[in-house]
Amino acid sequence: MDNFDPRKNYNKTMEQIEYVPRKEATRNTYEKIGFMCGLEVHQQLKTRQKLFCRCPAGIYQDKDDYDAEIYRHMRPTLSELGEYDGTALMEFRTRKNITYRIKNETTCTYEIDDTPPFSLNKEALEYALEIALHLKLNIVGELHITRKQYLDGSIPTGFQRTAIIGIEGEIPLSNKTVRIIQLSIEEDSCREVSDIGHERIYTTDRLGMPLIETVTYPDMKTPDEAKEAGQYIRFLARSTGKVRVGIGAGRQDVNVSVTGGTRVEIKGVANISRIPELTHNEAFRQRALLNIKELLIKKNLDKTSWKISHTILDPLKFNFMNEKENSDLEYKTVVVNLPGFRGILSHFTQPGMCFANEISDRLKVIACLEKPNMISSEDFDSLEKSVFWNEVKKDIKCDENDSQIVFRSSDYDLKTALETIEERCQLAFIGVPNETRKSLSNGTTIFERVLPGPDRMYPDTDSAPISIQDAYIKELGTRIVPGIQNRMKQLSEWKIPTESFSYLLRNNLVPLLEKVEAKLEFSPRITARYLAQNLKHLQGIGIYNEPFDYARIFQLFEFIKEKKLQHEIITEMLPLILHNPNMEFDSILTLIGFTKIDHEEIFSSIPGLMEMFDAVRTTNRQDACIDYIMGVLRKTALGNISMKELGNSVRQICNMKGE
Repeated sequence: MDNFDPRKNYNKTMEQIEYVPRKEATRNTYEKIGFMCGLEVHQQLKTRQKLFCRCPAGIYQDKDDYDAEIYRHMRPTLSELGEYDGTALMEFRTRKNITYRIKNETTCTYEIDDTPPFSLNKEALEYALEIALHLKLNIVGELHITRKQYLDGSIPTGFQRTAIIGIEGEIPLSNKTVRIIQLSIEEDSCREVSDIGHERIYTTDRLGMPLIETVTYPDMKTPDEAKEAGQYIRFLARSTGKVRVGIGAGRQDVNVSVTGGTRVEIKGVANISRIPELTHNEAFRQRALLNIKELLIKKNLDKTSWKISHTILDPLKFNFMNEKENSDLEYKTVVVNLPGFRGILSHFTQPGMCFANEISDRLKVIACLEKPNMISSEDFDSLEKSVFWNEVKKDIKCDENDSQIVFRSSDYDLKTALETIEERCQLAFIGVPNETRKSLSNGTTIFERVLPGPDRMYPDTDSAPISIQDAYIKELGTRIVPGIQNRMKQLSEWKIPTESFSYLLRNNLVPLLEKVEAKLEFSPRITARYLAQNLKHLQGIGIYNEPFDYARIFQLFEFIKEKKLQHEIITEMLPLILHNPNMEFDSILTLIGFTKIDHEEIFSSIPGLMEMFDAVRTTNRQDACIDYIMGVLRKTALGNISMKELGNSVRQICNMKGE
């Protein structure tokens, strides 16, 4: 057998699929591969109670703080047509033990499926309808609640109650209009604490909180368009003031496909700014999988008859990962032979990943084998591993065109692991499998589950239809505020830097800028600077991590005007306001050492400071003298005189002396 260098194959296939790094990609790049993207934007509604019970919403528990635990196993149910959903069957194969950690304060018998649902939260329905009207959706005349199956344990009932609010709307982007399929209202799922082996743990504090889901058509043709659409939908919802903000309050599912591929869903993208990198890499992952399909066709392999074979190895002879459990006789060391797959396992899929990762991911999710859970004969590794593989190949008497995988498993998981490996390899013959993937912070994704189909949906027999009257919709329509496009236009007219738009819109701060201008006569540009620069910076470095009451900013400007102070003093006051949100502003001035001084007293100290500078100066540059004087006077002058006026006076006096 000749020596096979997988790195050569890796470089070759990289060239074959014409991978383009994100920073080098253009619109033409995405047109060439047939990039298509749609969004599902989820946002928690800011209600007092949950959607189908009277438990409080928005109260969160620590993962180790709970009053009881509930232990469950999930089983699939038949749809109305007598079919099982593929995702449900996959989750059932994992044989997960689900544990729910419950706090009495936030959970009742409805959440653990011991009592029927209460009537749908009217406050949540009103908020959802209002946002649907902002999206120009056609509101349904009658609300029908359905069940959407979830067997991953994220909902104790095994299904999520959901209802469509409106259909067929649109949003404007900078260069096009994106169509909206629908907006739904649904109950949020549990928060995952851990998922190791066959044990998965959740907390139920978030469970049942009202959530809206806005679904777009796949109208976005570039990753940047997907980001822009996500930002628009998020900003629009936040501009109503009816949705929650903060970590976990909003998340996006992103659907991506390319020509020849299929829809793949990237689940739970928390940060919209990550969408471009994620969608770019997913598009090229699909291109790579299509290339793998072509390579298999060229190898003349028959999908219908293609099968793996496996052999149980002597664990003492083949210690492939040097783990303690290798000596555990309950675990078997298994080599799987993949006929004709030479060069496939090392084929590039995503930055830093290859096809072997596709198999490893599924072994983790479906067979519950924790990573690192396998090695392959095409790993880029040491000479020691080469010797290992030579011995393995001699032992199983394989063909030189085959590839091999070695993994360890107990008898309990062995059958599922072998089925999972064969299934994923067979899917390589068809190209891109329908699946849901989990996003990683580096812009890549990993397998999460099989993509759900229509068989997961069925009517909720516990909930009666809800009539939505035209008069009610008309009344809600009177509350519509200017659209996001109008907000952006207004910010531009105020000459506010575009990099500040995101912070101002996502926190719905344009009304605050308008209020400060109308009632206190401060320029919106000034107010925006303290919000989107100073305050944002302080929040970013962790000065204050709790939700901030932006009404305090109006009160602060009101105080500044009443005391006839210069607004620059706000820079010094903000950190203390964040640390002590209820402290009186007068007390904050005392803490920062502010003293009221008139202009003449400040100006009179300038000549003396010039003499001090002359006595120690090391340069003849006049601007160095000005900088020195401004630095000395800043603390005294801040709040008493505008920095612009002080700077002009210092320059004037220095210039007079220079003459």
